[in-house]
Amino acid sequence: MSTVRIIGVPLDLGASRRGVDMGPSALRIARLEPRLEALGHRVEDLGNVASPERAALPGEEGEKDLLPTIADVCRQLAKLTAQAVRDGRVPLVLGGDHSLGAGSVAGVATAFAEQGKRIGLVWLDAHGDINTPESSPTGNVHGMPVAHLLGHGDPRLQLAVPGPALRPQNVALVGLRDLDPAERTHIREFGVRAFTMRDIDERGLQAVMRDAIEVATTGTAGFHLSFDADFVDPSEAPGVGTPVRGGATYREAHLAMEMVHDSGRMVGCDLVEINPVLDEMNRTAELAVGLITSAFGLKII
Repeated sequence: MSTVRIIGVPLDLGASRRGVDMGPSALRIARLEPRLEALGHRVEDLGNVASPERAALPGEEGEKDLLPTIADVCRQLAKLTAQAVRDGRVPLVLGGDHSLGAGSVAGVATAFAEQGKRIGLVWLDAHGDINTPESSPTGNVHGMPVAHLLGHGDPRLQLAVPGPALRPQNVALVGLRDLDPAERTHIREFGVRAFTMRDIDERGLQAVMRDAIEVATTGTAGFHLSFDADFVDPSEAPGVGTPVRGGATYREAHLAMEMVHDSGRMVGCDLVEINPVLDEMNRTAELAVGLITSAFGLKII
């Protein structure tokens, strides 16, 4: 069994809708730590990375440049995830919005690069999150982390040493169903593998996840799993930052996480975009904790 190091990131600066800053608390309330311990893991909870509130930042609402502040939070997070890997821990990052992925994955990639190794990425999400500041129609940074991990966009969000954090041939985006026009172009031009909900409908979740894990593990030391709760259909996960109909079912989501564990190759994990303001009695956080335990070895039998 592993030692899991939990790092909370109450960051909601990357999105327009407020509330995901409460996600780490909701996941802890859903008994994340004891449920991981029940599987035999040791758990270390570092608490939360300091993340400023939007109202405390200078400038009028709608006129604030939030990217530098987000980059500062991601830089702190990258240091923590890198140190977790150096210490032989599996970093488990609780969000917060998905812009934190620019830090969590970069830190893990940095620590493995020190060993002369590369990592891959499995990104489970309704969205591609592969915009740059120039291409984004909204300017929301939570739609940009994948592009920055690949070395595109604003240098302040490119945090891996050496960069870029990832090679495109080792990046798999799974569950896509809501893409901006520029993201479609970036997926083709950057050369990442994208698996849409149509792929899951036609081929089944098992086949798609098998391919995604192969993409992320070919020539790498393992992969970081970044799970946006909106990967799951909002009928099962209503408390998410940006819900999109037509997502994974309850059992498809668990199967994806069970296959992650069966691979034995996950080296870090994010669980992001839980929004208790939109949730029903912490239902989405409860589901998310169940999914995390599946990724860390919970089995039906």
